[in-house]
Amino acid sequence: MRLTEKSQVTIPKPIRDKLGIGPGSEVEFVDRGDLVELVRKPPAESAGERRRRLEEHLQAVAGTMDFAGLSPDEAMSDLRGRRDDLDPR
Repeated sequence: MRLTEKSQVTIPKPIRDKLGIGPGSEVEFVDRGDLVELVRKPPAESAGERRRRLEEHLQAVAGTMDFAGLSPDEAMSDLRGRRDDLDPR
């Protein structure tokens, strides 16, 4: 395959078909050391879709943490760990 004067190449049709890409598709080149890989970028996710996935995840993890009667401040302190420089006990 030869580069044009503008350093462009035409991606062969079998490769375009395999990747499912066409005019306007987004692709990226991934550097793998001695190899550069052409990868189809997934379509951009809408804000609504991101929100739906986040809400689905939050529902899935709701109620999975047991704070054993600790207050929110005590639970956060336990999660963060001891900070001798701020709270020498």
